Amino acid sequence: MGKYFFSVLVFSLLCALGICMAQDYAVGEEDILKITVYDHPDLATTARVSGEGVIAFPLIGNVKVSGLTTSQISQKIAELLADGYIVDPHVSVFIEEYKSKKTTFLGQVMKPGIYSLSGSTTFLELLSKAGGLTKDAGEKAVINRRSNIAGRKESVITIDLKRLVEDGDASLNIAIMDGDYIYVPKAGVFYITGEFEDGETVFKAISAAGGFTENASTGRVKIIRKVGGKEKVIEKAGMNEAVLPDDIIVVPESFF
Repeated sequence: MGKYFFSVLVFSLLCALGICMAQDYAVGEEDILKITVYDHPDLATTARVSGEGVIAFPLIGNVKVSGLTTSQISQKIAELLADGYIVDPHVSVFIEEYKSKKTTFLGQVMKPGIYSLSGSTTFLELLSKAGGLTKDAGEKAVINRRSNIAGRKESVITIDLKRLVEDGDASLNIAIMDGDYIYVPKAGVFYITGEFEDGETVFKAISAAGGFTENASTGRVKIIRKVGGKEKVIEKAGMNEAVLPDDIIVVPESFF
């Protein structure tokens, strides 16, 4: 895994130099905006986006900003101020804190946890924020992605870390979305993830995925479960253990 760490370090340095720039970001609930109007310091405002997607601004009151980029918010406020308040206003909007879009990154990374997404964020950018991979990391990362379309199940995306980080296959450096759940298992494990039906058990899930391999350690099966945004691990799960949606089933290899 040594080459992984070197590649991630290089990527981190490029980000620090400003080479990897976030694209325009759609503002959402809890984001904090800093707004200034040229030549009108009295209108300088720092505002948090409310649950209704609005901010309060002097002279013009509540402004709906959720779903807009900073440039669109600048234009909207300028148009409202120009309507009887200020002649030809020049408005600047900056995001002081990103709060609305989050992803969970767990498993074999140096700093697992919940991360805010600041603009368009790629997998490598997020991996850099998480401190890179641990020495025990496997060669795959799995992403559970919820669907924004009613009735459609979440999708599961698998990333080959060796091809991405070591071989430089940029096609695998996908954009991370709000609500993604990312997990990097240890090396030498078999894992199953996805949507499970009511009444699903560990045995049924493993059977549906093709069954145990000849090297599987059937007595050390784990279930990794999201509980309140945190990782809960059920050790030595039995074959009749109930499986819940978003669970990850891990089957280590046997060394004998």
